[in-house]
Amino acid sequence: MDANTPDNITYLELSEGDQGAHKFYEVIVEGVEVKIRYGRIGDKGQQQTKAYPTTEKAQKEAAKKINEKIHKGYAPAVMGARKKRSPTLRSIESTPATVTSRAPILWSFRANSAAFGIFIDRDRCWLGNQAGQVFNLDHEGKVNNQYQLPDGVKCIVADDMWIYVGCDDGNVYDLSGKFPRLAYEIDSQIDIYWLDICDGTLAVSDANGAIVKIEPTGEQWTRLSQGQAGWMVRCDRQNIYHGHSGGVTAYDLQAGRQLWHQSTEGMVLFGWLDHSGVYAGTSAKKLYRMDTQGNVQQIYSCDASVYCCATSPNGNYVFAGDNSSAIYCFAASGKRLWKLGTGCGSALSMQFLDDRLYLVTTDGVLACMDASQNAITSAQQGQVPQVRQTNTSNLPHAVVVNTPLETTRTADHQSSQGVIVECIRKGSELKIHAISEGYHSDWFVQFPRDIREEGAKYWVQELREAARGGFYRVYGDIKRYES
Repeated sequence: MDANTPDNITYLELSEGDQGAHKFYEVIVEGVEVKIRYGRIGDKGQQQTKAYPTTEKAQKEAAKKINEKIHKGYAPAVMGARKKRSPTLRSIESTPATVTSRAPILWSFRANSAAFGIFIDRDRCWLGNQAGQVFNLDHEGKVNNQYQLPDGVKCIVADDMWIYVGCDDGNVYDLSGKFPRLAYEIDSQIDIYWLDICDGTLAVSDANGAIVKIEPTGEQWTRLSQGQAGWMVRCDRQNIYHGHSGGVTAYDLQAGRQLWHQSTEGMVLFGWLDHSGVYAGTSAKKLYRMDTQGNVQQIYSCDASVYCCATSPNGNYVFAGDNSSAIYCFAASGKRLWKLGTGCGSALSMQFLDDRLYLVTTDGVLACMDASQNAITSAQQGQVPQVRQTNTSNLPHAVVVNTPLETTRTADHQSSQGVIVECIRKGSELKIHAISEGYHSDWFVQFPRDIREEGAKYWVQELREAARGGFYRVYGDIKRYES
């Protein structure tokens, strides 16, 4: 066995230039155990441990895995000689708004790092920033929870009851329980730009213009679109809509077959999807609305590059944010209704709910704006409310990834609701299945990947059948189950 450190350790790397793979693979043999660690160069990575009947068998299996990686182009390396590659960040230019009227901001929360991630529902407001911080606030701006993820947050998306966060470490985390857990492991050479999830199916766009679809089971396909820098990916139950430097391309969700391509003036910097159509904001100061067949239905003209967009639920109003710290509202017909300055940087993402427009900005601010007609009229006349700054002096302690699991015993389980699941090995994969009565024991269970351990049992708060059927999704708290 080739080794470049002690005899029981083999460390390999594969690095293919600025845009190619940049990852490591380490194998450690300790008696009958083989420990494998892998990931992006410079990161801690993921670790797997497997025991074998004899030391000879462990060494043989380790050698087999090492040879497989060498055949794929990996080579022995010195750990630390190659440096971690910085993730690709959007080149952000933000200038003060050229309008004199300021938006009627009701409250704001400042996290002090540029914020791309936002999700708003009737219960919570989520903010994720480039420092890897995620905050959960109520609709009055009070922070309920704070999370610290390993790397910068690119986006936050919801899939039914689940909240997922895509990070610069190439992974997607589930924040639906008490602690953040690793939901999807993206290939270490994929530089996440944006993601979307529909009924457990993950769609990821990357720096090189590729779109990757990943099923909860791990099955996936990859397609390369006609442009670079995919800052837009939206999906529904049938299609994936991918926005990049060459326009918008649609693919069949299941098979990956290209359905259509629509060119745009300028590169796509953001996308939105609702029942009224597919929206794409571009660097050419335009916001396109297309139908789901790719036909351009309307173009909304802004005064600077469009960084983000959103719509009202009925599609009657279309909102946009540009790189000069201004936000716009258009009628569906294309008529510009108003343009106002944010006062807190350029909006990088936005969402509309109940006459309020929520923004996350280049200044690291989550702002709640009153978008009602009366408030807008007053703002245009120079009358805006005093912005209420959220108190940041007593924030909750940040919850981190890899927090050790709590344990529960039989007595605890009998006194509370929940489901028992078990981790078993099938081939090279660790799979989860339900063992509590009333559940299909042969169904796959979507379960965090960073806490799977062969032979272990877990108590989960709920198992919910996926909308498409055929597998379960874990929701809520998870504990290690010890009978």
